[in-house]
Amino acid sequence: MFSTVSVKEIFSVTLILFSVIDILGAIPIIVELRRREGHIESGKATIVAGLLMFLFLFIGTSILKLFGVDVESFAVAGALIMFLLGLEMVLNIEIFKPDPEQSSGNSTIVPLAFPLLAGAGTMTTLISLRAEYEKVNILVGVVINLIVVYLVLKSSGKISRILGHSGTLVLRKVFGIILLAIAIKLAKGNYTQLI
Repeated sequence: MFSTVSVKEIFSVTLILFSVIDILGAIPIIVELRRREGHIESGKATIVAGLLMFLFLFIGTSILKLFGVDVESFAVAGALIMFLLGLEMVLNIEIFKPDPEQSSGNSTIVPLAFPLLAGAGTMTTLISLRAEYEKVNILVGVVINLIVVYLVLKSSGKISRILGHSGTLVLRKVFGIILLAIAIKLAKGNYTQLI
């Protein structure tokens, strides 16, 4: 198991997931949720998001087999979603509309843990990553991202004040461009395997 550990793969997976989860770009939403609810249960949100990610990483392929879809096809579809997420970040547009009927009350699980942290983009990305990276490296990348998510949730007020509105926008656009490039690479690599 440890022979397949690769620092390069861990770094790539961590960066891809960091771009998709976009925890820094979500700071304005987190700050608004904190203002509206009074507090956010950072630990609970991180644990629920992590469980969703691990479950989808391990049983996502079984679900695909149930529907007769191969990992490469799903990876190309995932790359398209990652591309659209990148476009959202770079162009500051909204392609994926939020559900207007989301439940009111405590926002720790909905919309924070799901779909903000572990949404469709994150889950699709995890299955797409399995087509290209070793599972152990993906696991380490997920854990690193969960630690970052927890730290950002805990200190979202301070980070928002430090970055300011323009700083948050710049970070969002930089990670959007990285995500676009990764999506193109992922689609190109898996599309050639399908042909």
